[in-house]
Amino acid sequence: MQINNNVQALGVRRAITGHMQGYRGQMEAMASGLRIKRAANDAAGLSISEGFRAQLAGLSQNLRNTEQAADLLQVAEGGLGEVSATLIHMRGLVMRAADDTLTDRQRQVVASEFNQLRAAIDRIAQATTYNDQALLAGSTEVDSANSSAVAQSAATGLGKVDVTGALEGVYTFADPAGDGTLTLGNGVVTQTVQLATQLDGNRVADGTRMRVNFDRLGLQVALRGPGTEDPGYYRTGDLDGRTLVLQPVVGGVFQLGPRPEEFDRLEIDLPDLRASSNILSLHKVSLASLTSSRQALGTVDMAIARIANERGRIGALQNRMAFTASFSENEVENMQASESALRDSDAADGATQLSRSLILTESSQAMLVQAFAGARRLLQLL
Repeated sequence: MQINNNVQALGVRRAITGHMQGYRGQMEAMASGLRIKRAANDAAGLSISEGFRAQLAGLSQNLRNTEQAADLLQVAEGGLGEVSATLIHMRGLVMRAADDTLTDRQRQVVASEFNQLRAAIDRIAQATTYNDQALLAGSTEVDSANSSAVAQSAATGLGKVDVTGALEGVYTFADPAGDGTLTLGNGVVTQTVQLATQLDGNRVADGTRMRVNFDRLGLQVALRGPGTEDPGYYRTGDLDGRTLVLQPVVGGVFQLGPRPEEFDRLEIDLPDLRASSNILSLHKVSLASLTSSRQALGTVDMAIARIANERGRIGALQNRMAFTASFSENEVENMQASESALRDSDAADGATQLSRSLILTESSQAMLVQAFAGARRLLQLL
């Protein structure tokens, strides 16, 4: 019998400590619903479940991207539906003008209504927008390599160029030194903006940027001052004779999957479908005479066929979006189930383990009392 060390009590204390740790762990798992709260709970399981969570975040966003892409296509198809109805009515006007019972003066009345409907198609194309982006009027972007104002930005101080509806073509700056004005034009439309009140002498102020809005052209340009992170700054006269070249954008890209590979992206092309575009060519139609009215029939029929083809193509894309969304939802469900199996706690097992840890803790406490009882019996001998 020993009195210096109560080995039995030390062993029981170690058992109580282990049972209490298990009890606390089970309480935490039951309260949070998670089997893995920290890496120490299951290092390998945490690593795998974090990978599942990253994939789930991407898949959830892909599902939203697919839904938004379908919404965009629906907006475009709705606009084309109105264009198609307008074209069918215009064909009736052309048929009427192509009849020899009308005189040329009467055809002028028919032509007036035809021209109004042609303008209405242009308006529909420009007004059919999604997130402030025109869908049926075509779009352009700056060709940086061939735009001297951009390629030589270190000398011109030209920063970002925002295209807000500008047509394709070459735009040239007129920037007289010391004049305080900046002019931009494409040979058809020209706009001059006064800069004198915003300049610091003959240049943009230190550490600032100046935004110049050519709203008539559909362009906004930023001019840099000294001290910005980019090299070069704008002084009056630096942009004189420099050009901006705008080229048509081929189409847009929808990100429908979590990976950067091509099979997880969908490229679409919504062409310029205004009446004045080269695709429909309705700006070349004339109802001034019997001959021109009969020639117009072919042009209008081709425009109707082109719009019908575009609507069919958009409809096919919408069906593809529906299947893509269904696949994404199924993948999210299965991935969530896999992540849950790794990370979530089993309530039934947790309740069982919690009761076990509680019973073992209480029994260990009872044994601790017995461990001290031996020491008390030794004292009776003394």
